[in-house]
Amino acid sequence: MIEKWGLFIVAWYDVLWSLQISSLAMSMWFAVLHVLGILSLTCCTFGSDLNVPTPISCGTRAVDLPDTRKMVLCPANCTLWSLSVFGSGVYASVSSICGAAIHRGILSLSGGPVEVHGLQGRTNYLSSYAHGIQSQSLSQWSSSFTVARTISLPLEVSSQTSRSATVASGAAKKPVKKTAKKPLPPITIIRDCPVDMALLLDSSYNIGQRRFNLQKSFVSKLVAMLKVGTPGPQVGVVQTSETPRTEFYLSNYTTAKDLTFAIKEIPYIGGNTNTGRAILHTVRNFFNPDFGVRRGYPRILVVFVDGWPSDNVEEAAILARESGINIFFVTVAKPTPEEMSLVREHDFMRKAVCKDNEFFTFTMPSWFGTSKFVKPLAHKLCSIDQLLCSKTCYNSVNLGFLIDGSSSVGDGNFRLVLDLLLSIARSFDISDIGSRIGAIQFTYDQRMEFNFNDHTTKDNALRALENIPYMSGGTATGDAINFALRSLFKPHTGSNKNFLIIITDGQSYDDVRVPAMAAQREGITVYAVGVAWAPMEDLKAMASEPKESHVFFTREFTGLAQFQQPIVQGICRDSTEFN
Repeated sequence: MIEKWGLFIVAWYDVLWSLQISSLAMSMWFAVLHVLGILSLTCCTFGSDLNVPTPISCGTRAVDLPDTRKMVLCPANCTLWSLSVFGSGVYASVSSICGAAIHRGILSLSGGPVEVHGLQGRTNYLSSYAHGIQSQSLSQWSSSFTVARTISLPLEVSSQTSRSATVASGAAKKPVKKTAKKPLPPITIIRDCPVDMALLLDSSYNIGQRRFNLQKSFVSKLVAMLKVGTPGPQVGVVQTSETPRTEFYLSNYTTAKDLTFAIKEIPYIGGNTNTGRAILHTVRNFFNPDFGVRRGYPRILVVFVDGWPSDNVEEAAILARESGINIFFVTVAKPTPEEMSLVREHDFMRKAVCKDNEFFTFTMPSWFGTSKFVKPLAHKLCSIDQLLCSKTCYNSVNLGFLIDGSSSVGDGNFRLVLDLLLSIARSFDISDIGSRIGAIQFTYDQRMEFNFNDHTTKDNALRALENIPYMSGGTATGDAINFALRSLFKPHTGSNKNFLIIITDGQSYDDVRVPAMAAQREGITVYAVGVAWAPMEDLKAMASEPKESHVFFTREFTGLAQFQQPIVQGICRDSTEFN
């Protein structure tokens, strides 16, 4: 009786469509049938076979289902209705099930059975247009679902048929002795792997559907070994094809079980292997605090390439390194000598990885028999001490500012000096676990404006620098360098590289050479910036080698602004050479 009631609802959709009634009348009928569909779902759940699809209406939502896993039957012509769909691949449970199935590409206009899998809630449901359905974005919902094609069971059917035939013929067969299968070895779990990781899956024409599925199987084993979760690794997925596509972000799945299922549901796209474009997309759009990126956790980008990239990767890789992202390249089926003429960049792996030291590259001969490679790759990804690109010039330096506050400067010009220092400081990631700044103003005396530990947020540090009051007095630059060495740098400053930027406008009344050499012996890189009457000999005596890239001079205070970019670039160069 219940099954007939469900079929009655589905039949009414076909009748309404064939009658071509007005949109208003159709909308009214749609609302009625939607309610009836929910009622039929509630009735059919109890005592029904889970393998028998339950008829639903086009507008039935996943939240209306009483079970987290359900087989449903969508009617025909659902695209004629205004369907609400939120998300892409993974949908908010307030979405139409049939609408999501059409959007996913597993349901045609003629309708059919769909398997619904309930998932935990998440944030940042993505909008996209696919198969005639425009899905909407949604910031957050309490539960989610995915849809899949129903899977037939031909082996079970054939065994039942052969058994019936045996009984009918009366033929007797000897019992076949079944060999017990060996149990699969338990998965080794790496328990100490605090990283934020993006997996770039190759979804190009190079890999094809079959090897794409093998790639997903390999990645599923990898995430199972990593023990995904809040204290450990977080994993998201981006697909590489003609146009990169984010499948899900770091915070969307917090258990290996949910993540593995989400990977299984990722569809194959096809297109060129635009790996460089995918890396750029991931650096700019994926690693964002709004999408689950955690402060202080190393960031890893694992790039899977079947064959070779279709575009250049070097520019994207430079941006990734400058952003503190460690790129690993996993290549499968490297190009043969005959294929090398088709490869755009022959040394693409060397250009793309974080460091060309073989640690960041991983090669597999094919996608078959890859289980033995899961553990070695997982151990590499979790070797935190060897993730050399986590530290960049922007997030791992201590910048000490030594500011001339003598009478010859004047209050107005003093503000121009602070403007230069502010523009330099803004270029760096100032935080309690990143770069830090400290400032000393000097005349004959020295005044500690603030040290490296006083302001560990960028806003507070910049505000303190901007509000430094002008002192006025004489000029004793040598004594100021000694004061900075014992008061600003001598306390433990962590593993950050130390820099001292001196700005002065005149002749010092004391020696500057000996104090500057003492600072450089302590590993402090010195930049000397002179204005107006500052002697070039003093500037060169204070600055680190090579002098030409660590000494700056301008006749007017208004010319200081031009030094921001070369000083920041110089600090990055010095920091890279130091590492």
